[in-house]
Amino acid sequence: MSRHVTRRAFLRSVAWTGTGLVILSDPRSVRGVPANEKLNIAGIGIAGRGGDDIQGVASENLVALCDVDDAHAAKTFEKFPAAKRYKDFRKMLDEVHSRIDAVVVGTPDHTHAPAAVMAMKLGKHCYCEKPLAHTVYEARVMAEVARDQKLVTQMGTQIHAENNYRRVVELVQTGAIGPIGEVHVWMGANVKGPAKPTDMSQPGAPKDQPPVPATLDWDLWLGPAAYRSYSPAYAPFQWRYWWNFANGQLGDFFCHYCDLAFWALKLRYPTTIEAEGPVHPESAAKWTIARQEYPARGDLPPVTLTWYNGGGYPAFLRERNIPTWGSAVLFLGSQGMLIADYGKHQLLPEEKFVDFKRPEPFIPDSIGHHQEWIKACKTGGPTTCNFDYSGALTEAALLCNVALRTGQKLAWDPKSLKAANCPQADAFLRREYRTGWTL
Repeated sequence: MSRHVTRRAFLRSVAWTGTGLVILSDPRSVRGVPANEKLNIAGIGIAGRGGDDIQGVASENLVALCDVDDAHAAKTFEKFPAAKRYKDFRKMLDEVHSRIDAVVVGTPDHTHAPAAVMAMKLGKHCYCEKPLAHTVYEARVMAEVARDQKLVTQMGTQIHAENNYRRVVELVQTGAIGPIGEVHVWMGANVKGPAKPTDMSQPGAPKDQPPVPATLDWDLWLGPAAYRSYSPAYAPFQWRYWWNFANGQLGDFFCHYCDLAFWALKLRYPTTIEAEGPVHPESAAKWTIARQEYPARGDLPPVTLTWYNGGGYPAFLRERNIPTWGSAVLFLGSQGMLIADYGKHQLLPEEKFVDFKRPEPFIPDSIGHHQEWIKACKTGGPTTCNFDYSGALTEAALLCNVALRTGQKLAWDPKSLKAANCPQADAFLRREYRTGWTL
């Protein structure tokens, strides 16, 4: 590749023939939709969380619905009998792309990017569940395709629309606790347990191989992922805990909790990432502690963000007499601390802030996470978790697992998508797709 070719141009034109990743260009774009008209939407992955997303856009016109498991998706199919049913999103998009304006992607993580990128290349606005992608490379491609196609996008971090997060961001950005150089984020902590679990065991690949349920197309469920024999340990519910399909607890929740830190502190790409936890070639870590360093952003100082999942309440926080909330985000500033979870927040130490006067709210209340996206699709307005913002957030999440699996502290170069000091990280930054599947 010529050094004079920009990376974005390279991404638009190159076919990664060795990995099955193909970037195509399509000039078609979505039609304009007047504000009083309904969007025509197709849903891809419509059970579980995907079913909730379809319900979130039920005010619009559901043209087509796609799911690989008829039984698992039955309730959603029944709610929208006029929508044409499909099992293969590739066939669906080929057939209905001229009749739709947008897609909602609620599949397991490993098929987020192939489905979303195909739709966006056809000029369709996109709502996709979190994390945005299964690999760092996929997340970057999704952000760049959305930007190049000038599409309205939203990642499914629904808590971003709640007022509690908005009030926390206002406190941070008005300097309530002074400049912030340290953030700690933990989820699912057992307040009575140790900071690091002693159980280092991890399950191997499932040994049972029962018949594939008659209602499930297993080959389509696997999609681009490496072949595995069907097991109920994978589908329909446990796929999140296997590297082949997802990124474990960290992949599930980092984008929800660290979203608050990213938003409040205007974070983007970390410069270093290190992680500890049990490593197994097949199954995701039962617990993880990951540390990321972020550079200064204008007048904002460098920040160290530490993530904890699946373990006990971080011991040093208990020593500082910080409330033992099971999951929380803690900002450490020069003038105090601020702790928050999904529904509440508190300035610390309490006695220092007894007479504190809160800033006047300056972040408008949300009309709803799905409704923001619907309105923006019709008006061209912004969304709060577009793929540019949420792509960087997803990259940060997935890099924790890359550091964990390599066992090294990564020196990260976001422009080249490389860990300069760790070439073995490349194996975890993008994956080889099965034949027939492209990005």
